[in-house]
Amino acid sequence: HRSVTEVCSIPEDVNEQCTKCVLGSKYHDNNETTQEDKTEGSLHPYDTHSKMYYLQTFGHNTMDPVPKIDYYRNTGSVSGNKLNRPSLLEIHEQLAKVMERVANGESTAGDETAASKEEENKTGFVKFGWVKGVLVRCMLNIWGVMLFIRLSWIVGQAGIGLGVIIILLATMVTSITGLSTSAIATNGFVRGGGAYYLISRSLGPEFGGSIGLIFAFANAVAVAMYVVGFAETVVELLKESDTLMVDEFNDIRIIGTITVVCLLGISVAGMEWEAKAQVILLIVLLVAIANFFIGTVIPTNTEKKARGFFNYQASIFAENFGPDFRSGEGFFSVFAIFFPAATGILAGANISGDLKDPQSAIPQGTMLAILITTIAYIAVAISSCVVRDATGNVNDTIVPGMSCNGSSACGLGYDFSRCASQPCDYGLMNNFQVMSMVSGFGPLITAGIFSATLSSALASLVSAPKVFQALCKDNVYKGLEFFAKGYGKNNEPIRGYVLTFVIAMAFILIAELNTIAPIISNFFLASYALINFSCFHASYAKSPGWRPAFRYYNMWVSLFGALLCCGVMFVINWWAALITYAIEFFLYIYVTYKKPEVNWGSSTQALYFVNALDSALALTTVEDHVKNFRPQCLALTGAPMVRPALLDITHTFTKNNGLCICCEVYMGPRKLCVKEMNSGMEKKQAWLTKNKRKAFYAAVAADSFRDGVKSLLQASGLGRMKPNTLVMGFKKDWRSAPATQVENYVGIIHDAFDFELGVIIVRISQGFDISQVLQVQEIMSETVHFPEAFPPFGSLKLLIASLIRHPSTFFFFLITESTINTMQSMHVGEFNQRLLEASTQFKKKQGKGTIDIWWLFDDGGLTILIPYILTIRKKWKNCKLRIFTGGKVNRIEEEKLVMASLLSKFRIKFADINIICDINIKPNKESWKFFEEMIEPYRLHESCKDITTAEKLKRETPWKITDAELEAFKEKSYRQVRLNELLQEHSRAANLIVLSLPVARKGAVSDYLYMAWLEILSKNLPPILMVRGNHKNVLTFYS
Repeated sequence: HRSVTEVCSIPEDVNEQCTKCVLGSKYHDNNETTQEDKTEGSLHPYDTHSKMYYLQTFGHNTMDPVPKIDYYRNTGSVSGNKLNRPSLLEIHEQLAKVMERVANGESTAGDETAASKEEENKTGFVKFGWVKGVLVRCMLNIWGVMLFIRLSWIVGQAGIGLGVIIILLATMVTSITGLSTSAIATNGFVRGGGAYYLISRSLGPEFGGSIGLIFAFANAVAVAMYVVGFAETVVELLKESDTLMVDEFNDIRIIGTITVVCLLGISVAGMEWEAKAQVILLIVLLVAIANFFIGTVIPTNTEKKARGFFNYQASIFAENFGPDFRSGEGFFSVFAIFFPAATGILAGANISGDLKDPQSAIPQGTMLAILITTIAYIAVAISSCVVRDATGNVNDTIVPGMSCNGSSACGLGYDFSRCASQPCDYGLMNNFQVMSMVSGFGPLITAGIFSATLSSALASLVSAPKVFQALCKDNVYKGLEFFAKGYGKNNEPIRGYVLTFVIAMAFILIAELNTIAPIISNFFLASYALINFSCFHASYAKSPGWRPAFRYYNMWVSLFGALLCCGVMFVINWWAALITYAIEFFLYIYVTYKKPEVNWGSSTQALYFVNALDSALALTTVEDHVKNFRPQCLALTGAPMVRPALLDITHTFTKNNGLCICCEVYMGPRKLCVKEMNSGMEKKQAWLTKNKRKAFYAAVAADSFRDGVKSLLQASGLGRMKPNTLVMGFKKDWRSAPATQVENYVGIIHDAFDFELGVIIVRISQGFDISQVLQVQEIMSETVHFPEAFPPFGSLKLLIASLIRHPSTFFFFLITESTINTMQSMHVGEFNQRLLEASTQFKKKQGKGTIDIWWLFDDGGLTILIPYILTIRKKWKNCKLRIFTGGKVNRIEEEKLVMASLLSKFRIKFADINIICDINIKPNKESWKFFEEMIEPYRLHESCKDITTAEKLKRETPWKITDAELEAFKEKSYRQVRLNELLQEHSRAANLIVLSLPVARKGAVSDYLYMAWLEILSKNLPPILMVRGNHKNVLTFYS
């Protein structure tokens, strides 16, 4: 179909057709037709669509699109651009409004050219299939020097039987890990990063970041290990021919340096060259292995017989089948020596970003490589047709009549019995070059050793930068972004190659790898353990997003594999395992503390949800008990950053103790409110998280503030985790606000009591709303920096011209970066510096002082519980509780003892108890006069009017205070005024006042009279909490 741009570019004479194209093709609504003649492609007489319409594919001639992969890509997808499908609003809204939006240039569906861009981006990339990309690399990395110089010794120590078991045990570890790797790799598109990518996307950045760094380092040091192994073999050849350059130690350094430089050149040349080199090395390796098996069937000669090789003999097989551990070796020590020969299964996964189809290639290549290499290891072990000990002396033959020790060599005519009393140089137990001796052509085995070491070094040299580049791209560790940059069509990590080269060179020059080798093996094993655990964890979390295409795995087998890897780590080297765990734990704590801003949908996140859901469901079966009561607060903060002080005081008694929900009500037409509300939800929750406020953000759209709060009061929470207390700020502007706002405010208090919630009204002298200050700061942050066209200070003409162009920056023209903070403080001070300071007063540590509790009415104990919770917080712990309550003048001491006894039973410590006996006396005349003047504008004065006029005024202004009402509640009004006098007298210097909130009876007390009570109660006082529980016990003295 045509785009909007194409439609708009059609000449004027086809405007009518243009309209049909837009309405009938791209934005076709099946219910819209016109009465015109039947077209050529029409199916019905009333159909107006052209033939072209019916030739278009379904889903491309309507606004509602068909499913397409480009809608599901990540924003930064490496394999194509993300397309944006039409929003639900665009499909659901009236068609005319959508057309108007399109005409104004607003986008709907994604740009169709993205698909073509994807194809353009793909050109030039070198991608490997499963054979060259995974199978070849894994086989080369698994087959190492152990195959040629240690496997025969392992068979000599453990015997063929236990030797095969050792091979199979190691294969079990790698096979389970391979299955887990395959499952994770087929659960979605796999990018570059190998083991790091698989673990981080499964378990999250904490695990991925910690293992990624040590895995990349291990691969870098492994380059040095393999290169030194190659250099040692070359030096042995030079030594045999007496052609050493300097000495053995320095020759290893020289040859190792030259080798790693050559390998670096191959790697930097590109993955295509590196892959060709790997294929050549694999051919050499396969020829060397075949050369060994050919040698086992070639008839042996006298020299080889003297060294213990007699071709395939049943007697030798029987003798070598059982174990013969020597020199303190045992099953696990021999297993520890062999196991590194089974590692390398992640060589293909480590270049996952360079594979054509990682989801298919990684499972096929990895599992087949494990199978082939295992068969080869077992075949070599069984084909070890060499006796354990041999002298190498061709004269050690048996003469007729000569006694022998009964070994298989005796039956074959050779007497090696003196090996029992003195060291021998040949045989499985003594000669590491058995494979070279048995082979048909010895130099090919040497070539195989070269191939094994160089291929492993090359694979590690490629893997380390690739993994490290992926780690740096994710910005898990700040400061490593430098190494994230790639070069060329394949995005080669050249900087990573250089870093790997430097690390490898450092260890090559040291040339002492006996200590670091077991640690590196443990690093690899730690990766295997976490991959297995990732598979188990993802399955256990039961996330709907865990849908691997590879089905041949089991969560419990993966868990067993993870535990097995951990066990093998300790078997190989216990202190190296402890070091590995210590490093990983340190990195895990570091990443957890830094909290990288990533969201990968890990199974850890899924498990958080499952655990929370299970806990919430479990709570529904737990009956409420007074001992487990905790304040679950619904705080009317609006946007949490607008009333930070209200959030702070609420958070003080809910942090780590109860639920806190910050609520905001969007008022007005729903269509206008919902979009704004939805766009701000994540931002405001993120603000809470950033400011370390353990609270939730909730918002509703409603026609009025009261309706919104009523919805929140009824629907907030989950199961037992529902709010039981409403926290709201005092409406400081009630005298100047519209009557409907006052009615809503008081109505919310009534609604909370109707829903049996406690109510806390908080008042501070400056008020809570700092939105005006925030607006000023936002404006300043935009204008405080110089415009791009702003001239230097030296030119007055240019300065004046610029100020004319940018008049809003007039008073900022002398600002420098060093004076921004000062200017901000001055500018904010013009509005209300005291308001800004008051908004942070509850964040500060409160010094030594008092929290005065005026517990005048028994509301179930909430009035006493809230201040107690405050005193156990770090910021308020230096404040002591003073209790004030009413009593009789002739029973002051008895009342004190009763209250002290009650508080002691509640186990609440207090500093003082005051019994107030004169609450009910009349207030002084000045105080009462102030109260009367305050309520005067809201009085009806119906007694001065005739009955008809009075009744009419009552109907029109029901919120006003009638004379009858004022008279009926005169004593209660006296009490509120008198309480303020007492508060001024006793609690003027308190850090905080907690006071029993008076309750207004519905239908009897008008809104303005109740607001006047709250005003006179809390006027000119320190921060005050007016608290009223729901009259259900929240305290108990029973155990």
